[in-house]
Amino acid sequence: MSADDASEPDEETGTDDVAVAQLFDEWDVTDIEFSDPSTERYITVTPIAHTMGRHSDKQFKKSEISIVERLINRLMQTDENTGKKQLATTIVSDAFEIVHGRTDENPVQILVEAVENSAPREETVRLKYGGISVPKAVDVAPQRRVDQALKFIAEGVYGASFKTTTDAEDALAQQLIGAANNDVQTYPVNQKEEKERVAAAAR
Repeated sequence: MSADDASEPDEETGTDDVAVAQLFDEWDVTDIEFSDPSTERYITVTPIAHTMGRHSDKQFKKSEISIVERLINRLMQTDENTGKKQLATTIVSDAFEIVHGRTDENPVQILVEAVENSAPREETVRLKYGGISVPKAVDVAPQRRVDQALKFIAEGVYGASFKTTTDAEDALAQQLIGAANNDVQTYPVNQKEEKERVAAAAR
């Protein structure tokens, strides 16, 4: 065999194929589609679900880590679950299996759609004029929109699973599927609609 022959890829065995890293060794993150251009920059999708806190040294660097890890971190932000990252990671992994079983779609794509549909575009701030406090409608920054969406999803999971017979992973799957379908009965979408309704009244 000549040197030229050795350099050519083997068509039968496919040895030239490059292995693609997958989230939880199962979900592909290379073909995720975004429908909201304003939040696309702040929704990062990577196959890494645990960066060991490497983003904590710089303000706003959180937007560079995976949206899946940000969801995992949000699920830990309650008194009962503080510091239990391995448990939160398992919950998200199991929830993704449930989402795939119910929708037959990539659960990472469902998560991205859920975040986009749960992100409020307007909210209110309080301005003081003399001794009077007046609500004022303001646009929400894209990065805060993503933060708010993850907060609403985590709150919905906590409310649906705490002191109930519903498992946390099943509650998370329900919240993600409902939010991805823009179902107003789902807690994250309901909270987004409520914030925008209050903001519209304060214009």
